[in-house]
Amino acid sequence: IGSSGGNFELGFFKPGNFSKYYIGIWFKKVSIQTVVWVANRERPITDKYSSVLKVVNGNLVLFDETDTEIWSTNIEFRSSSVVAVLLDEGNLVLRNGSRNTTVWESWDYPSDTWLPRGKLGYDRRANRTQILTSWKNSQDPSPGFYTYGLDPVEKQFLIRWNRSRKIGTSGAWNGQTFSNVPEMTGIPLFNFTYVSNTDGDYLTYFLENSPSFISRFIMDSSGQIKQLGWLADQHKWFVFWSKPNAQCQVDAYCGAFGVCNDISSPFCDCLPGFKSRFEKSWSLGDYSGGCARYMELE
Repeated sequence: IGSSGGNFELGFFKPGNFSKYYIGIWFKKVSIQTVVWVANRERPITDKYSSVLKVVNGNLVLFDETDTEIWSTNIEFRSSSVVAVLLDEGNLVLRNGSRNTTVWESWDYPSDTWLPRGKLGYDRRANRTQILTSWKNSQDPSPGFYTYGLDPVEKQFLIRWNRSRKIGTSGAWNGQTFSNVPEMTGIPLFNFTYVSNTDGDYLTYFLENSPSFISRFIMDSSGQIKQLGWLADQHKWFVFWSKPNAQCQVDAYCGAFGVCNDISSPFCDCLPGFKSRFEKSWSLGDYSGGCARYMELE
């Protein structure tokens, strides 16, 4: 299913060499498949041809080949007039057709990506925080170790590891930018706005003078927050800025007994006498398992 202006597509996708499928949204005009939202991150399916995504009693529901419910929008609103629409901004919405009101939207439940015009913050009315959660690794959309969300009291965004340990902060909002991210005001292409009112606190951003430019903000599986833009003539993504600035500044990126080097490729290696604990995960860029001794000590 495509959005009206042809910017995004919604459908089944199979990441990398995985044999399982997910429902997701991706850029239609980007030559490298780049997924921006995943519905069933924790419950992939094995047969996309016998599975179906449909509106049932006011909810959008994914059923697998055995007609088992795999994922649902899970809202209490019930109506036979609800329709699903993929907007050209990359937002999947459920609308009550009789009143043309939005009863659910994917932007309230982001995966690892924050798109222009989206809101990232805290909805006080719903008591809900929009949190970016990294992929497990470059080919596995399941929830990874890194999250990025707002602390509305201190008005700062926090990077957390394993949803608990704070490993990075944007610093507080000073009216123009966050104290630890001065780069936000150094790129005139992006216009960030922080809003705080009785409904909650959130950050949003727009593209200045280049509305057709393709951009995304992600909580990467590397543990870094990144702002990227698509270079169509070079067929690649360009990193405008990232935090932490260097990969090896990410706390414990290489795991136990791992060594990080920003000028090597890959970044991680093991101490002498150790080997990667999970070789397959390392090959996909997930070093969180760290290293283990070649021979265990007696």
